[in-house]
Amino acid sequence: MIPLRDYRQSRTFPVITVALIIINLLLFSYQLTHSSRETLTLDVSSWHDYGMNFADMSRPVSFVRISPRDTFVFAYGFIPGEFLSGKDLPPTIALPLLITLFSSMFIHGGLLHLLGNMLYLWIFGDNVEDAMGHGRFLVFYLLCGLIATAAQTAISSHSPIPQIGASGAIAGVLAAYFMLFPYSRVLTLIPIFFFVRLIAIPAVFLLGVWFLFQVVSGATTTAAGGGVAFFAHIGGFLAGGLLVFIFRRRSVPVTLWQSIRRRF
Repeated sequence: MIPLRDYRQSRTFPVITVALIIINLLLFSYQLTHSSRETLTLDVSSWHDYGMNFADMSRPVSFVRISPRDTFVFAYGFIPGEFLSGKDLPPTIALPLLITLFSSMFIHGGLLHLLGNMLYLWIFGDNVEDAMGHGRFLVFYLLCGLIATAAQTAISSHSPIPQIGASGAIAGVLAAYFMLFPYSRVLTLIPIFFFVRLIAIPAVFLLGVWFLFQVVSGATTTAAGGGVAFFAHIGGFLAGGLLVFIFRRRSVPVTLWQSIRRRF
């Protein structure tokens, strides 16, 4: 299921949502200025001292061929084993290692990764920002991203694989929308065998199915492997569902919670 748009108009212009999308697009454009050809030789022997092998290769190596683009990802992506050891391993950066907690949220592994994340942020971010206010929404977004990173790190603490992407923070935004506007309709593209249909379905169903998929996928995926960081999605979503009570404007009801309370 691919959401295309919702039918809920925000009262204010989503300054932060638009700014976040622009920053992600600009940074990805900057990534593309780096060559994808493996033209660099990197000394990664120090990785062994901290119980890791660069890029989780099958056998320990001291030198690897790497592209400038991948060098950027390894330098500014969040690497759990590197961060927990407190050692900035090659390729190093001129900034404190702590910065990778934030820079990793704006780095993407490819165009589809970027566009998928930005689509979800554009559809659901404006209404959540409207319900919280611009400043609160920015803090909420970053905090959900940090908790998402912590959740993925908890199950792959020695992983040498960089965690990158905005999806953990966006999962928090989805959870906030899920709690605040569960009955809003979302125009969704649904493939059925060789056909596709456009159906307006309630957000509570769309986002509920999305979260269930993350849980099932996380339970059946090797934690230390590469690929999609399902536990970051789960952690970000759970964080957003709880933090929405703190960050929403007082005049905005948590509709799903009120509906549950009325039933009991």
